[in-house]
Amino acid sequence: MTTLLARYADCIFWLARYMERAENLARLLDVHETFSRDHRGRLDYSALIRINADEATFAARGVRPSAENVIAFYVTDASNPNSIISSVRAARENARILRPLISTEMWSQINVFYNRLLALEPREATRTNLARFCNGIKESCQTHAGVVEGTYYRDQGWYFYHLGKTIERADQTTRLLDIKYHALAAAEDGAGSAQDLGQWHALLRSVAGYHAFRRVHPRGMTPALVAGFILLDQSFPRSLHTCARQVDGLLNGLRSRYGLRGGSGALERLDEIRAVLGSSTADALVARGLHSFLDWVQLRLIDVTREIGTDFFGYAAPAVASQTQMQG
Repeated sequence: MTTLLARYADCIFWLARYMERAENLARLLDVHETFSRDHRGRLDYSALIRINADEATFAARGVRPSAENVIAFYVTDASNPNSIISSVRAARENARILRPLISTEMWSQINVFYNRLLALEPREATRTNLARFCNGIKESCQTHAGVVEGTYYRDQGWYFYHLGKTIERADQTTRLLDIKYHALAAAEDGAGSAQDLGQWHALLRSVAGYHAFRRVHPRGMTPALVAGFILLDQSFPRSLHTCARQVDGLLNGLRSRYGLRGGSGALERLDEIRAVLGSSTADALVARGLHSFLDWVQLRLIDVTREIGTDFFGYAAPAVASQTQMQG
């Protein structure tokens, strides 16, 4: 059995995170433009900056958070480490290092994806064409996932790829719920207006969960039901509960199948998250303070990433709370 080099494990972990980040950002931009209008029909694009914890980075640009400026910041701004083009560029750089390990199809797809972004015409990523652009990004990211599924060899690298993807997914889901939930809950007047329902629909669509939510809850939509579904549903692939369970299984798989000794600290942090999720209801989490809980989860996920970096990659992985981690 060949042991995966720490450098390669590091690269495949972050390749997956960056691709997941690009897809989530495209999904968020698309849903925000389509569904997230207030009762006056206005869009608050500064909410996207808050979700991604980019207030300081955006403020340094010296421009107002208009639709055009925020879209450019998150799509084509190569100096923004959290933009789509920066995420795909970082993923491609990791893929380039991994050329001895990944399939030709995997390299070709991500390379074509990145080159298409480089050749992007300004009008393609404007507000008018945003839905089409975001759909293209989502499709490219999902194609990448399909190519990985169909061609990547099932060794330790497979586990590290899915560790990166699932941790990033959990982090993005908690950030989105934290910002969106409190903004919407604060605006709730109990009337259950069509505008209110549209906002909750937007939150679910941001995590690709609207239709799945309706399968579980055919009628009714309350803040606690939405939060509970996104956090606790064990069949929804983007729920926090599902992500935490999958990360736990992947780490245990690395230890049992390949005899790797690391990961105990990360598993302890995950056990803390899973214990709370397994013993709580949505109403209880909301009553105790959803923001505090989500902030605590994000800190635990930072700890999980740091423990993985220390145990498997040979360094203490920088915190990812600001989402500015870039591959060294």
